[in-house]
Amino acid sequence: MFNIQTLDNISKIGLEKLPKDCYQISAKDDNPDAILVRSFAMHEMQIGSNLKAVGRAGAGVNNIPLDKMSANGIVVFNAPGANANAVKELVISSMLLASRNICQAWDYVNNLPLDNLKTAVENGKKNYAGSELPGKTLGIVGLGAIGVQIANAANMLGMKVIGFDPSLTIKSAWKLSANVGQAQSVEELFSQSDFVSFHVPLVESTKNLLNAKRIALLPEGATILNFARDGIIDEDALIVALDAGKVKYYVTDFPIDDKKNHQRVIALPHLGASTAEAEDNCALMVASQLKEYLENGNIANSVNFPEAKMPRTGHNRLAIAHQNIPNMVGQISTILADAKINIIDMLNKSKQEVAYTLIDLDIEVPAAVIDSLKQIEGTLSVRVL
Repeated sequence: MFNIQTLDNISKIGLEKLPKDCYQISAKDDNPDAILVRSFAMHEMQIGSNLKAVGRAGAGVNNIPLDKMSANGIVVFNAPGANANAVKELVISSMLLASRNICQAWDYVNNLPLDNLKTAVENGKKNYAGSELPGKTLGIVGLGAIGVQIANAANMLGMKVIGFDPSLTIKSAWKLSANVGQAQSVEELFSQSDFVSFHVPLVESTKNLLNAKRIALLPEGATILNFARDGIIDEDALIVALDAGKVKYYVTDFPIDDKKNHQRVIALPHLGASTAEAEDNCALMVASQLKEYLENGNIANSVNFPEAKMPRTGHNRLAIAHQNIPNMVGQISTILADAKINIIDMLNKSKQEVAYTLIDLDIEVPAAVIDSLKQIEGTLSVRVL
């Protein structure tokens, strides 16, 4: 029986992937085998000795202390692409909000007195005339699952689309419309884009990715869309550009202070993945990944451990998380050989500082052997499945 702790409301459709005869799910568990989380901040949480995995029902994982998890051999999963359609729809609708001045026009009408309303509406509408999307250029920074869907949708709307992503995967490239252009740098992208949309994680290299120097490259009247993370844009510099008319609108899903009250800021309450469909998709994906890891040791869509999938071929399986240092596999194999345990199949994968080894065996592993494996310097965790 695996104990699963939920730190947020997780879609029931996802939780149903964890059968009750094998999984006990509760919001209160002092030492669970795994945690399912959405936005709960885990940085100050104590890590229980039983914790093996954390599943984030969404894409971003900045609410999870990845270094601490990796150091304890705890695999962190996310659900990339599960909320892509929801974010795509919100970005497209936000471009329309900005290009047609819809929020400001709505506010104007809502504040009109009822006396002579029809005349006031007709007199005021000229102040909110907008522009259409076809022929405009959308620059997308980050062409992962979300960025690709936005690029393809904008292309179908008649927009010129260019993207920048030095880490573009083959999987994403196959899905990308042939009409989407490639920028060689973010500077090139900014200089050509009427709209710029960001879809990258917040890491050291993306902090203040759009700053005063790069804002100066934008065409007059550009619109900035931030549905990625707070911190990617230097908002102080952007407010200066909004005041000067250099930038027409800033649409953000991450209001953090009184900048939300600026007349050229359209601030939304983190709605990117807030659809019933996206919540279901994220929960389904991450619950399936968590189940496969707990039961079979296979890893898919982990942000801190390597992808590792191996069909089961023996009675027992060892799943060993360890540091990515020389001779770890050799030491593991030697201990098993000394115990006269035959290895049927083995898989070893690494990702930066951590590595992961799956070993299928034809007999049960004695407790003394498990203890010896745990004593190898650099071992983070050992599980028998």
